[in-house]
Amino acid sequence: MDCEIIIFSNHAVQQMFFRRISREDVKAVIAYGEIIEDMPDDEPFPSCLILDFVGGQPVHVVLSQDVENQTCYVVTAYVPNLGLWNDDFRTRR
Repeated sequence: MDCEIIIFSNHAVQQMFFRRISREDVKAVIAYGEIIEDMPDDEPFPSCLILDFVGGQPVHVVLSQDVENQTCYVVTAYVPNLGLWNDDFRTRR
C-alpha cells in the first residue's frame, strides 16, 4: 500500500491492545501484506483487507485509504479465527 500517513482509529488501537498487536506489526502488514479483499464502495473512503504473517502468526488489517491525500486509516487489526477462515487465511469458510 502507498501510505504516506497512517492514522489509527480509536477502535483499532483498543483492539490492537487487547489482541497484543503492535503498531509496528500493523505497519509491516500494510507495507508487505497481500490485499485479500477490496471494498471499493466503503465510505468515506474505499477500504481493503490485508493479510501478512508477523512472527509466524497471521494478521488481518482492515485499511481505508484516502488516495488523494495518500493517507491510510487503520480500521482494525486481528488474528483471523480458523473457525471463520480457511487454512490459507485468505478465504472465508
